[in-house]
Amino acid sequence: MITTNLAIYLAIGAIGVGYLAFIVAPACSSYSRPWEKAAAAFLTLFILAGLMVTGAAIGGALVWSYDRWG
Repeated sequence: MITTNLAIYLAIGAIGVGYLAFIVAPACSSYSRPWEKAAAAFLTLFILAGLMVTGAAIGGALVWSYDRWG
């Protein structure tokens, strides 16, 4: 159980670092005014939500169809 929790926490940390480094930082560096940077950071949440929904859909499809392929 401890190993599972550690793996989940590490995965969440890796996702957070990747999101900040590859999505938020480039979006915020494109603008100079603080309100534009804040708006860009807010709008990247839609990208994060889209990636999470896509990943959940792919994972759900794999779990749902595992008995046919596994």
